[in-house]
Amino acid sequence: MTTELRRLRNYIGGEFKDAADGRTTDVVNPATGEVYATAPLSGQADVEAAMAAAAAAFPGWRDTTPAERQKALLKIADAFEARAEELVAAESENTGKPLGLTASEELPPMVDQIRFFAGAARLLEGRSAGEYMDGMTSIIRREPVGVCAQVAPWNYPMMMAVWKFAPAIAAGNTVVLKPSDTTPASTVLMAEIIDSILPKGVFNVVCGDRETGKAMVEHPTPAMASITGSVRAGMQVAESASKDVKRVHLELGGKAPVVVFEDADLAKAVEDIAVAGYFNAGQDCTAATRVLVHESIHDEFVSALAKAAADTKTGQPDDEDVLYGPLNNPNQLKQVAGFIERLPAHAKVEAGGHQVGEKGYFYAPTVVSGLKQDDEIIQNEVFGPVITVQSFTDEAQALEYANGVEFALASSVWTKDHGRAMRMSKNLDFGCVWINTHIPLVAEMPHGGFKKSGYGKDLSAYGFEDYTRIKHVMTSLDG
Repeated sequence: MTTELRRLRNYIGGEFKDAADGRTTDVVNPATGEVYATAPLSGQADVEAAMAAAAAAFPGWRDTTPAERQKALLKIADAFEARAEELVAAESENTGKPLGLTASEELPPMVDQIRFFAGAARLLEGRSAGEYMDGMTSIIRREPVGVCAQVAPWNYPMMMAVWKFAPAIAAGNTVVLKPSDTTPASTVLMAEIIDSILPKGVFNVVCGDRETGKAMVEHPTPAMASITGSVRAGMQVAESASKDVKRVHLELGGKAPVVVFEDADLAKAVEDIAVAGYFNAGQDCTAATRVLVHESIHDEFVSALAKAAADTKTGQPDDEDVLYGPLNNPNQLKQVAGFIERLPAHAKVEAGGHQVGEKGYFYAPTVVSGLKQDDEIIQNEVFGPVITVQSFTDEAQALEYANGVEFALASSVWTKDHGRAMRMSKNLDFGCVWINTHIPLVAEMPHGGFKKSGYGKDLSAYGFEDYTRIKHVMTSLDG
């Protein structure tokens, strides 16, 4: 008996549609390795239709009052909350994530983030009017930019969709959003929920692959392109967008240093770093994957972290004891395994380092020590449940190692010395620095990096302002 596959569809101009040419792609549950749905493999005609719908809806949505946009977003948040169980189930099937952790750690923050941007919608204000030239008054208007082409990643499909559409819509823009080709299910469900709340064309979902995203970014209609993804993808988006001078918002890779000094609370550091490194199978740009430990406590730390790794469990979504599920797809499993297979002779695998089970794309929680700064696994993003450990001699060397990569998204420092913590937070060249913790996020604070981690901010008033443009209006006082 053959189980009928679920059929996902695009959401364009308030209607659910197949790809114009009928092409589809299989959607696989990474916890089982089995196909459970098909999704449109959208082409140029689908992108054209979505952009036309978003462009047609923009003038009306732009001219709504902030109070009206706030009311709509609050309704969306309430609706997501009311249908939380469905969203969590779709996300778990998308990604293989544990059901319980997805319900407790992802759904509540994303609902809160929508409510934050609903409030931010009513705080769009410019500087006060003033006279900077005799007989002239200047006014600053802050306006929506227009249609936004947005590409979300597969590591947090549901939450990253919120990070994309909520600030854009709150500011008065319209959206064409593409989920990853491996994780479209929860985004399509979001569209079903949003359908009865937003005017047609304000929010559109186009499923597809890399070529679909390329067509969206290169399309002349969007005023802004926003992507969360790899550095390679971000560079391609920036290059494509430059051809017609689109705004670009890039949240790309990370290689977060976790600097542990000799006076740190070792037990707390090990426990928290293990969670921050292995949560979501390490598929997080801010994951605590690159630990730098003072030489005096290095061996003790490695031993404790290896034990924590051995005690960490990965498994099926309905297992309440697991911290994380599978890697997202077979290519990602191959990439993570490849880093371990190519380790130099001086490296030592202290824990893990192997695939788990015969079904799905699970990888064991892994700890690697004995590494040098120029090793591949130190310089490049693994994006898996792998924590590396290096030792350092003093604060200067810790900073040299921490900053000595091309990524600059997130970092943390662990010490009881307040002055040292302040010096490190000043000198760590990363968009976020946590002190004696790693990975908590709040809607009110910005998330975004420097260097090859991209530019632009998600969350916070700073992220909200990224979806607006500034206009100067000057008027003569003489009539």
